Amino acid sequence: MNRPPSGNTPDTPDTPATCDLHPYAQLTPDHVLDALASVGLYGDGRLMALSSYENRVYQATLEDGQRVVAKFYRPGRWSEAQILEEHALAAELMAAEVPAVGPMVLNGRTLHQHDGFAFSVSPWRGGRQPELDDFEVLEWIGRFLARIHTVGAAKPFVHRPALDLETFAIASRDWLLQSETIPLDVQAAWRSQCDNAIELIATSAWSSGANGRFGLKDGTAIRLHGDCHPGNILWTPLDEYGRGGPHFVDLDDARMGPAVQDLWMLLSGDRRQRTHQLSALLDGYEQFRSFDRRELALIEPLRTLRLIHYSAWLARRWQDPIFPANFPWFGSSDYWRGQVDMLIEQCEAMQEDPLAA
Repeated sequence: MNRPPSGNTPDTPDTPATCDLHPYAQLTPDHVLDALASVGLYGDGRLMALSSYENRVYQATLEDGQRVVAKFYRPGRWSEAQILEEHALAAELMAAEVPAVGPMVLNGRTLHQHDGFAFSVSPWRGGRQPELDDFEVLEWIGRFLARIHTVGAAKPFVHRPALDLETFAIASRDWLLQSETIPLDVQAAWRSQCDNAIELIATSAWSSGANGRFGLKDGTAIRLHGDCHPGNILWTPLDEYGRGGPHFVDLDDARMGPAVQDLWMLLSGDRRQRTHQLSALLDGYEQFRSFDRRELALIEPLRTLRLIHYSAWLARRWQDPIFPANFPWFGSSDYWRGQVDMLIEQCEAMQEDPLAA
């Protein structure tokens, strides 16, 4: 989630000077319907915007009653090659009978162009967020995450980036400071704690065996979902034929990284609760794939990376009208003081013993 310079990086900021000039301002309902018609799908006029900030995503009902989901990629975020790698991973998962929702092949392609926008179309799938306080649900999700990672480990991404310290933390910190996004009354405190956090990550999790601790460089990077939070898992109850369970959606943040990246965002609560949740996930995971328990030392560093990255993502997307409307609290001194407090907590957490399951 973030963003200076070019068209093939996930960290490119929006550049328009005003909200009126933002590219998505041109994406009207007529444009969406015309884009669908360009690939032979004719809507009956019913469109519903789905929750998405990075891209624009719409549920459309076609003339035959079928529902599809049209995703319009944020201009300049990913290159065509990077988007097609996402689509290829989705196709591999579906071929392996993993319940992932990938784009449809229309006119021989999964990625299409219309009026300056790259877009794809996927079948609509219903569902709700899974009940993560149910250990059977967590075990079930763990089994499918293992199957996702088995496919992901078969070969690397060539064009999509890795989950790394430079992109997620260092570049984010530098951009926030250079753009003068942080109020002066909080800037020094935030920079100090951010520097502390980055140093802790660099000298422990991101080093190779430094201080006798397991580091990311000691592990194996695989193709990941990358953003496996509960909102990206659709759960349907079992029917009389035993069909149902999780569907994984939105591979937009797929990248190379450690397997634990797709597990830790499913953990919540105090340490005891997170330990029990992790045990349930790994009970399911290890039915299909081995898991290197040393990666558990990466959970808090990965959480810290996401914390730093999130602030930069919000700041770099501020020219998109949907961001001020949905994050009105962002940018205030109170927000940044809260970030300082969370960075302090994360520095403490990174120095504690990792979770054990």
